[in-house]
Amino acid sequence: MPGATTLIRDIGTLVTGDPELGEGPLGVIRRAALLIEDGHVAWAGPAARAPAADTAHEAGGRACLPGFVDSHSHLVFAGDRTEEFNARMSGRAYTAGGIRTTVAATRAASDAELAATLDRYVREALRQGTTTLETKSGYGLTAREEARALRIAAERLEEVTYLGAHVVAPEYAGTDADVARYVDLVTGPMLDACAPHARWVDVFCERGAFDGDQARAVLTAGMARGLKPRVHANQLSHGPGVQLAVELGAASADHCTHLTDADVAALADGDTVATLLPGCEFSTRAEYPDARRLLDAGVTVALSTDCNPGSSFTSSMPFCIAVAVREMGMTPDEALWSATAGGAAALRREDVGRLRPGARADLMLLDAPSHVHLAYRPGVPLVTDVWQRGARVVHR
Repeated sequence: MPGATTLIRDIGTLVTGDPELGEGPLGVIRRAALLIEDGHVAWAGPAARAPAADTAHEAGGRACLPGFVDSHSHLVFAGDRTEEFNARMSGRAYTAGGIRTTVAATRAASDAELAATLDRYVREALRQGTTTLETKSGYGLTAREEARALRIAAERLEEVTYLGAHVVAPEYAGTDADVARYVDLVTGPMLDACAPHARWVDVFCERGAFDGDQARAVLTAGMARGLKPRVHANQLSHGPGVQLAVELGAASADHCTHLTDADVAALADGDTVATLLPGCEFSTRAEYPDARRLLDAGVTVALSTDCNPGSSFTSSMPFCIAVAVREMGMTPDEALWSATAGGAAALRREDVGRLRPGARADLMLLDAPSHVHLAYRPGVPLVTDVWQRGARVVHR
């Protein structure tokens, strides 16, 4: 009811994400409570000073964390790529070409089938603590199919990205002139059809996809239509993606596996977030990005799942946290910050990713006394309860 308040009390450790509210960069408060009113955090602090509320929920000493902010996924798709994954695990390297397999299946699917798949993975992510989720088009690669994907996504999610420049559509995969015609489509009629349904424009700037000049054309065209830029950058090899992202003020450069010192310096000097996607390297047996190098240089880092049917078929942010700590040089505190406040930064959001007064009441409880258990107990389903906009939507 409007104006009703709920107090979550007996929290073992509360991660606010605001160092002004508690200990360290995560703003941890021990033996804490949190007050929810009208879908937002109204108060957070020591349990002994908790205000009165209309209703109360007993956390039972569990850890309370901000909801995860997954700022990079590809969830509007159809089909299955199990055979590709099996072959890759048997020795075949990953390339961008596998995307076309999903394109064929997605084009053949009905609206209802695409919507059901998206709903399934949104629910799956929510059960694991993800309360804010970005997703992209990119498996249609015609004006009609890309617009359809974005319309379906925008009916369900706030953060929707136009990725007509995922790879060159099969119909245009021929000569340089054919590719140029596809870029014209992406920056013209396809953009016209898609811009009303999206907040972001993205491009896969990589060998086998789009070069620096083509990526610039896609991003600047989207920006001219009011879309904000983000970039798939430097995943499979070093390229111009990171530098282009910083130059254009992109919210995020995603992947960032192959970086020069100049790339790291550019990210540190700008406000483009480096979004790291460890599920992708795990699923392709590729080199992990060096998060420690970025963090030590002062770069803002986000963690995300890159959930997609080809190269990272996981919706689990806890899994990505555990891999980032084990393989990428992150501490448990850094990994959690990157999966919450860092993801919010990658989406240019101030209202999610933290539990401070005024923020949206998106949060979770863990069946553990500390957030460190996310990395300490990898693979264990620790999330017991999830609140989204102040409503408890998951309970087990």
